[in-house]
Amino acid sequence: MERTPAAVALVYEGEGLSYRELNARANALAHRLRELGVKPDQLVGLRVERGIEMVVAILAILKSGGAYLPLDPVYPQERMAFMLEDARVGVVLTQKALVGDLEGLAVTPVLLDEPLAGADTNLPTLATADNLAYVIYTSGSTGKPKGAQITHYNVTRLMEATEGWYRFNGEDVWTLFHSYAFDFSVWELWGALFYGGRVVVVPYWVSRSPQEFRELLIREGVTVLNQTPSAFRQLVQADLAQPPAPYALRTVIFGGDE
Repeated sequence: MERTPAAVALVYEGEGLSYRELNARANALAHRLRELGVKPDQLVGLRVERGIEMVVAILAILKSGGAYLPLDPVYPQERMAFMLEDARVGVVLTQKALVGDLEGLAVTPVLLDEPLAGADTNLPTLATADNLAYVIYTSGSTGKPKGAQITHYNVTRLMEATEGWYRFNGEDVWTLFHSYAFDFSVWELWGALFYGGRVVVVPYWVSRSPQEFRELLIREGVTVLNQTPSAFRQLVQADLAQPPAPYALRTVIFGGDE
């Protein structure tokens, strides 16, 4: 962020934030989380729709020293309540349209779409490489869902181990196509931000329309695409039905379907 503060870090439906703006907004929210007592290895729930606020919130939780627990809005109430209790979450970042989902639960909601006053300066770093970065729960199809605990070291090691293969850089444009409750999203988000690139958050309805997604790839000049084989097959079919397009893609990375 300090190397390229004016570069565009994040785009969603025509709205964008520079690295400087993203950092300031995340800092302001991180200060609020610190005031609420968030500290290393403490999980903060995140129940939010896709968009700029989603990325700001993830970055803010990490800056505060805590770790995030993704609670996709599509999750049933029962699953969300189980995860919050099982992970002993006390604070949940959410939005006005979703805060009603938390009624009756022993959590403190913080609304991301309300003005946030306070400092937007960088905070002293509390978390270390061995502290939690996030916890993603399994589907629970064979029993109760279980949380997979991922540390900061796990994430940075992934990038370092693959750096020589893909040579990601500040000119790359990535899509954040997957749900933030699916671990592929971690690769998409940090693959862009670690290297000073740009991440384009894909609206949910666009992620479900191969034709619309194809148009987004062309319009935004996406260079790095992460897909499951099944989603990519649908994209290929949509592309074959149209005239040849001027893609900027240089790398397509596949991850396994669940």
